Amino acid sequence: MKSYKKILLSIFLSLLFFIIRAYETFFFYDPLIAYFKNDYLYKYIENIDLWRLTLNMLFRYLLNSTISLGLIWVLFERKDYFKFSLFFFVFAITPLVLGFNFLIKDGLEGGYLLVFYTRRFIIHPIFLLLLLPAFYYQNLSKN
Repeated sequence: MKSYKKILLSIFLSLLFFIIRAYETFFFYDPLIAYFKNDYLYKYIENIDLWRLTLNMLFRYLLNSTISLGLIWVLFERKDYFKFSLFFFVFAITPLVLGFNFLIKDGLEGGYLLVFYTRRFIIHPIFLLLLLPAFYYQNLSKN
């Protein structure tokens, strides 16, 4: 792929992340957004429709993972990196969602930080920030 196409596709895919983040309150059910802005300091967590929240978080994870896989393919164009990333995204979601649901059902007895960061790993493309430097370093070390 020519470098100008790579740059344009990378910018477009990165902009999709910003669009998802900018319209998160419109597209996704997530009462924890307002809770973690300031309410965690003085309120207990409100009644949450856990099933609806989990489905919305899974949908957002799917969107972010798809964009991440596209970005990995555009930047590296290697099937082995793509396959590894796909398996990583598929297998990472299970413990994250199970842990998140357990912590929410537990009523944040252990504190709010673990729920906050588990949720963050699900709804934000943090795994991409881990995979891109790893693949880049692997490319450098092979050459």
